[in-house]
Amino acid sequence: MRIKNLIALFFVFFAITGANAQAKKYNIHTVAFYNFENLFDTINGANNDEEWLPNGAQNWTGKKYKQKLKNLARVLSEIGTNDQQKESPVIIGGCEIENRGVLEDLVKEPLLINKDYGIVHFDSPDKRGIDVALLYQKKHFKPTSFKNIPLLIYRSQEGKADKKDTEEVTDDKAEAGKDDRVYTRDQLLVTGFLDGEEINIIVNHWPSRSGGEKKSAPFREAAGRLNRQIMDSIFKINPNAKIITMGDLNDGTYNKSVKEGIGAKRKKEEVKPQGIYNPFEEMYYKGNASLFHRDAGDIFDQIMISEPFIRSDYSSFRYWKAGIYNKPYMITTTGQYKGYPLRHSLTEIGFSDHFPVYIYLIKEVK
Repeated sequence: MRIKNLIALFFVFFAITGANAQAKKYNIHTVAFYNFENLFDTINGANNDEEWLPNGAQNWTGKKYKQKLKNLARVLSEIGTNDQQKESPVIIGGCEIENRGVLEDLVKEPLLINKDYGIVHFDSPDKRGIDVALLYQKKHFKPTSFKNIPLLIYRSQEGKADKKDTEEVTDDKAEAGKDDRVYTRDQLLVTGFLDGEEINIIVNHWPSRSGGEKKSAPFREAAGRLNRQIMDSIFKINPNAKIITMGDLNDGTYNKSVKEGIGAKRKKEEVKPQGIYNPFEEMYYKGNASLFHRDAGDIFDQIMISEPFIRSDYSSFRYWKAGIYNKPYMITTTGQYKGYPLRHSLTEIGFSDHFPVYIYLIKEVK
């Protein structure tokens, strides 16, 4: 009888604890990054935007621009939504943005206007005039400081070209100035409070692979080191700082710029205090991709987080899981590029040549 009573108590105990576990509720927020791919208006600006004018090579008309905004708004409103998460991202990092004006047009789109997104944007020295920026839902995130941090790189830093290394077809070509500097995007640092909890966000668009991967690698390695320097400066002020670094890195999760420059780790158990966890590295090795080139997929779009986000309790915002948003309507269905992201062409207004990436942050509701 005693054994039967113990077994009965055992099942009652686990039934109660199981019910308590199921009763727990969490706030869920989505944090996303998206390469908007050539989000240009139709106005001739001071940057090299001639290609993206009504009389330019892309025949970029007002009608096409409005359709591009509509397409992007649809994606941004839906990233990360599912049965568990109904809300659009509270924080969105973006790149390939011509100016603040195109972002103001974007957040006024019908699918986004009720989200009340704020904008953090600086013009960068990139010769094409493509910048990085941050959108945030004002009711959830309150910026307290923001600054653009220049990446100083020079042609003299270039590596030697590999004969086997073919030049990547890209719209993103860095240009050198008279002083030999390669003009590229700044790194955007935004600090603020997410529902009362301080977080730091770095938005990136690292130098392209123009000229070949090996030749251009030193530029991205310098970008990774700058990213780490920014993080270390934050950790000096607060060793337990919550940091999110996100962007189109033009490098994979396995490249030196990420693994050594930032010091990102593939597994949570490898991450030490003030270390960085990269959930997209494991996703890459499982065959996922955010973009494709020459029939090969890779994950250049990444979101990485500092160690406090992966601690075991949920009394404050913690990392839950990550994803690549690649719904069927965003994918090319026919032809040579079947399965690739549905991008813009002369005959079709698509979305982007990248799929957006996202992470969920969760916090237990007491």
